Amino acid sequence: MALHNDDRKILKVLGEQYMEYASLSIHDKKIDLWKSLNRSAMERPMVCIDQLPWNELNDQGELTCFINDPYWRGIEMELRQTLYKWRHFPVDMVLEPFITIPRVFSDTGFGLTSDIDSISLEKDTTAAARHYNRVLKNDEDLDKIGLKHIVVDEKSSMRFYDEAEDIFRGIAPLVQSHGYQFHLGIWDNLSEFIGMEEVYYEFLDRPEFLHACLERLTDSVIQGIKDVNEQAFSNDISPICHCSYVYDDTFLPSPGQGKGPLTQNSWAFGLAQLFTAVSPQKFAEFEIPYISRMAEYFGNIYYGCCDRLDDRLDLVKTIPNVRKVSCSPWSWRKEFAENIGRELIMSNKPTPAFLAMEQMDWNEVRADLQYTVDLARENHVNLEFILKDISTVHHDPQRLSRWAEIAMEVVES
Repeated sequence: MALHNDDRKILKVLGEQYMEYASLSIHDKKIDLWKSLNRSAMERPMVCIDQLPWNELNDQGELTCFINDPYWRGIEMELRQTLYKWRHFPVDMVLEPFITIPRVFSDTGFGLTSDIDSISLEKDTTAAARHYNRVLKNDEDLDKIGLKHIVVDEKSSMRFYDEAEDIFRGIAPLVQSHGYQFHLGIWDNLSEFIGMEEVYYEFLDRPEFLHACLERLTDSVIQGIKDVNEQAFSNDISPICHCSYVYDDTFLPSPGQGKGPLTQNSWAFGLAQLFTAVSPQKFAEFEIPYISRMAEYFGNIYYGCCDRLDDRLDLVKTIPNVRKVSCSPWSWRKEFAENIGRELIMSNKPTPAFLAMEQMDWNEVRADLQYTVDLARENHVNLEFILKDISTVHHDPQRLSRWAEIAMEVVES
């Protein structure tokens, strides 16, 4: 699809606005603070905001995209969303001093297609409710799980990069993305293929079937890892893994300066969210062996998301190369802080439920954040806050800005 002159003008203006902010010296200080945290020598807790209800935030039109070409519309959207976050709730964001141009690739996935029924009452939402109909029913269906194959399209990648050089010449330096970042949470996939309710019954009725599925999915991911390494396509220069900044002294000491596009130089993230309702013993049997096989291929691992992990941190610590561990709203923060230790990073997820209330209680927000900071201080824990999974702000975007102000006041006090 041809890129029109008006499209180019849009990208040029966005590029100029981005570079105006990305050139500020504050980013060097932020990188130093992130590196201190990530070497487990925190100067202060760090703060991020991500995974937003974009459908509720565009009251001023800042997020409206105009470009039709799918590739360049993605660039436009990324720039608009980044600028929006920086202008309204920057917290500890880092804007790198270049524009990243993604490479083009194909990913076969696992060879299965989810059968989904939407059950959302709202049509315009970034957090749609879904029901997953079962597509993985018995041993005969195991053959449906294929090996993941990831293939870089170098010709298309270079075509877009050359076009980007023409668009942003004299405006912004460019860096071509080194590629792929791995999501190792195969339980998310398995629950989609079996169905959330039914997968719990399988723990009781057919545990051997679950293990067979997990073996197939793990083998598939490992094949994808091998494909990526053969093509030198791992994203070792991504500054973010699972909403958290990953600058450190070894793997990413400065923007764009990774150790090479192989998985052993890169971050990946894993999770098993449905295990919040499953015992640590089942977690040890059905998650640890499989995540460990995948995690050993990477330089660093961010583990967890919405799962409760305070009651199984001893198991999480056995995952190869784990560095950051999610402390979700379903974890008991006191037990988590007492048991995470001084080497790993407590990646706390403040509850986004406060932002969804009809009336905001900002004193409650402040007290909740301060409680976590106090626990971290008492236990000598390295702490970051990541406000994420925000499905609604009650159609009041200013709530995010006020939350950001309070969070920065708390961590800088």
